[in-house]
Amino acid sequence: MKIKAVKFRKDGYYTQPFAFGGEEGPERFDKNVRYRGSLQNYLIDTGGEVILVDTGLPAGFPEEVMDESAMDYTGQTICDYMDALTALGYKSEQVTKILLTHKHSDHSGELRSFPNAQIYVGAEEIGVAELKDIPNLVPVHFTDGPYYNFPESQKIAEGVWFIKAKGHTNGNSLVIAESEGLFYMCEADITYVDEALYENKLSVVYDDLPAARETLDRVREFVRNHPTVYMGTHTPQGYENLEAKRVMDLDNPVPTFMVEVSFEKQKASGKYVCSICGYVYDPAEHDGEAFEDLPDDWKCPRCKRKKEKFVPVEE
Repeated sequence: MKIKAVKFRKDGYYTQPFAFGGEEGPERFDKNVRYRGSLQNYLIDTGGEVILVDTGLPAGFPEEVMDESAMDYTGQTICDYMDALTALGYKSEQVTKILLTHKHSDHSGELRSFPNAQIYVGAEEIGVAELKDIPNLVPVHFTDGPYYNFPESQKIAEGVWFIKAKGHTNGNSLVIAESEGLFYMCEADITYVDEALYENKLSVVYDDLPAARETLDRVREFVRNHPTVYMGTHTPQGYENLEAKRVMDLDNPVPTFMVEVSFEKQKASGKYVCSICGYVYDPAEHDGEAFEDLPDDWKCPRCKRKKEKFVPVEE
């Protein structure tokens, strides 16, 4: 079995209030502490089939302006997701299955580029706006019983398990691949940075806070009891752990390297993007109404998050 990272953004960051503030409130944490951020998804080559865990941002998705007041910045584009896949030596027609951890666009953006693949997704995600009109969706009901301390799972292939991990979204899932005595955990937004796993903190992004807490508790219990390579989507620690086959040790954190950012003035396009679901507000599609002029109680049409979750898009 081969497991690889599909890397498409780099040099981002997530502030401590964003990554840690889900339960205690973001105001309890230091907004000047910025943890390293990136964007990557994962590929599992079993030898018999090619399985993707998520499919990146859609091609041409805009970059945000690096804004000192923003709690997160997804980073600079390395290349489009499909180009990153090609760079690893794979073609879209080779992919037989896609395990979609959840609906958000940085995970579901290129699903339409894989018409031959079966797309496995938690049944609760079926029917959401982000997945509208996407063919080949397979709703997963997690009928294969417990996987160790996780109560609900579905076996996808030999050594590959799709596991219910509700909280971040109502249909959130994670993937574990077993290889050579290690458990490779592909997780999407249960934590945004490894520091949050070490410190047992939830991010500010969730649909169901009690479920998110239960999921994080189960993840930490699993990591304590099994040699786990922890592979997140939003931090370079994810692919660093993979490349080093580094087993997560909750009692001995890997040293943290803080991000130092120079907020040079960037030109804004007038568009804004939701930092949660990826919805882009373009004034040209709303009778020229500037985002700044929207009422304070305006919410994202897709995920219903508040206006404050939007960040400006670079020109």
